[in-house]
Amino acid sequence: MKSLVTGAAGFIGSSIVRRLLAEGHSVVGVDSLTDYYDRDLKVANVKKNEDSRFEFLESDLNDIDLPATLDGVNYVFHQAGQPGVRKSWGTDFEIYTRENIQATQRLLEAAKGSDSLERLVYASSSSVYGNAERYPTEESDRPQPVSPYGVTKLAAEHLCSLYASNFGVPTTSLRYFTVYGPGQRPDMAFTRFLRAAVQEQELPLYGTGEQIRDFTFIDDVVEANIRASMTESAAGSVYNVAGGSNVSMNDVLDIIDSLVDSPLRVNRSEAVAGDVWRTGGSTARIASELSWSPKVRIEDGIAAQLAWVQGTLK
Repeated sequence: MKSLVTGAAGFIGSSIVRRLLAEGHSVVGVDSLTDYYDRDLKVANVKKNEDSRFEFLESDLNDIDLPATLDGVNYVFHQAGQPGVRKSWGTDFEIYTRENIQATQRLLEAAKGSDSLERLVYASSSSVYGNAERYPTEESDRPQPVSPYGVTKLAAEHLCSLYASNFGVPTTSLRYFTVYGPGQRPDMAFTRFLRAAVQEQELPLYGTGEQIRDFTFIDDVVEANIRASMTESAAGSVYNVAGGSNVSMNDVLDIIDSLVDSPLRVNRSEAVAGDVWRTGGSTARIASELSWSPKVRIEDGIAAQLAWVQGTLK
């Protein structure tokens, strides 16, 4: 089998590449290695996956010859995109429309003409729900994003559904709920928290800490992608990928505090525009149709990420 992974140098993309290689796939990885965070970290992710069956292309999806790149590809894992709620406001919004919407549309256009494609899995986000109408939130609940980032992720998800219904492109969209674990991006909360805790520095926390999140461990997210690609489902399907933790940020700090030797030094600041108060996803649909459920408890996942952070600081 041959797979294409976009965003192959990122946290989730590189983890999917690793899993596919372990299962015997040949893999083409595409990543533009943007400077949203340290480029060297992305290069290191690519090097960790060096293999004779892995071809890496440093390119932007808006520029690359996608029909040629998709030649003979059976599965596409579309993880590429511009991340981050906080930076999506203002002049940076143009980056989000280009990298999240235009790039996805271009990929779908190329996929429309593929004879080999069996499934295109799109990395959507719980940000599409905004402040949801109910919890746990179901896929049929009304999306109402509260950040420009969420708007672009929802637009790209709608494109996947449109290309499925109009042209038969076999898409599946996975709405990730805050992915964490070893290899997490340096700008994300758990990595920032854990690095500060290990180095006995001030730990930055936005808001009161009472905001609730549904955190999902990286291995569970990778498994959801594999099942979404290999399991027969209706083209245009949408699934929540949620860890079921439903803990407050203060609860997270308590877990970290129990794992480190020195007391945490928390620096609290104002909440950021576009951050929702709560996330929590129902996984009934993905459990029923793809036989997926989260396996890693939040306590065990944070411990694993802490061990990784400690290793990077040696």
